[in-house]
Amino acid sequence: MAPAYGILLKIMNDNLFQAIRNALISKIDFTQNADNDEIHALIDEELLEASRKTYISLENRLSLSKELFNSIRGLDILEDFLNDDSITEIMVNGYNHIFLERNGRIFDSGKSFSSPEKLSDIVQQIVAASNKRVNQSSPIVDTRLADGSRVNIVLNPISLDGPALTIRRFPKIPLAMENLIETGSITKDAAHTLKQLVKSRYNIFISGSTGSGKTTFLNILSGFIPPLERVITIEDSAELQLYHLKNLIRLEARQANEEGANMITIRDLIRTSLRMRPDRIVVGEVRGFEALDMLQAMCTGHDGSLSTGHGNNPKDMLTRLETMILMGIDIPSHAVRNQIVSGIDIMVHLGRLRDGSRHIISISELLDCHESDFLLNPLYEFKETGETENGKVLGFLERTRNKLKNTFKLHAAGIKESEL
Repeated sequence: MAPAYGILLKIMNDNLFQAIRNALISKIDFTQNADNDEIHALIDEELLEASRKTYISLENRLSLSKELFNSIRGLDILEDFLNDDSITEIMVNGYNHIFLERNGRIFDSGKSFSSPEKLSDIVQQIVAASNKRVNQSSPIVDTRLADGSRVNIVLNPISLDGPALTIRRFPKIPLAMENLIETGSITKDAAHTLKQLVKSRYNIFISGSTGSGKTTFLNILSGFIPPLERVITIEDSAELQLYHLKNLIRLEARQANEEGANMITIRDLIRTSLRMRPDRIVVGEVRGFEALDMLQAMCTGHDGSLSTGHGNNPKDMLTRLETMILMGIDIPSHAVRNQIVSGIDIMVHLGRLRDGSRHIISISELLDCHESDFLLNPLYEFKETGETENGKVLGFLERTRNKLKNTFKLHAAGIKESEL
């Protein structure tokens, strides 16, 4: 009887929710930008009126009030997830399947939108807030929420089972290197070395798989940039939070309009940034031919620049950079490789271990390229030492016996090799 009663109660609540919501929609003048207090007051009035006709428990009344407000002013069912700081990823696979990530583990939320139309409304609400658009003729968009969360949206007919909405969440207070040291993602020694390399203006490229924490780590490394340097950040959707920098310019790419015009690409932004007298350029992620412009910036007096890219390991990432460039221009492969070696000094590779934890897997110096083989000088490598009974991987980032070979920038910054 208990399961049947629960189903009946849910049906009654759904009907009550929809009836009250319809009444509220008819009363709220959205053209006048009704404030939150006014909406809460109207919700209370409707709930009071409904309670005169049918019994509504206090717990149910509070729940309905919250859900009604979220459906009108917020992002409906997503609001509960966005208010939970422990959730790092929200994955919506159509209106009735929502998955969440917490502590590196993915699980079914058990929640759903009331209808496909409701999910479509939420999608349009999200893109409208950032002056972007998504529809059947342009079914893919990257954007962000007001709190800085990264959003990717794919609509029909590309997404066959309905709109796919993926929200990557970031901490409200940006993580610092100390947080990574506390969680064992990096050692204090390796963190100190990276700090000295950033201060010495080495060009650093961060590689890793999806969800390995590249953007978060890029933000942390950027925190070591001296606060008075002029820094330009370039991103598809602005995510970096470099609050300590005073002379900061943030640039964001723009998709084409409905006529297919007025697109501003990452490549356009890198080129224009060179005319803005930057000390350093931070490119959120390179995915295509803009890799060449990024490397040229690194080679033309903008030492200390930082960027990220998707790769399974450092050598794979370097090969992918070569491929990105060759897909956009017809030049000899050896010239591209020389450009990569001239531009990038340090490769930092991040990964997710089998227990879902994120770690710095390696820190390497890029030395040269012989034929098609990039030569790396590993400075730190992750060493696994075991596993706990509950499956947590144990290990640490171990310093190798190799020394940094290209020390010119280190000496120019007045830092001794013994200080690494």
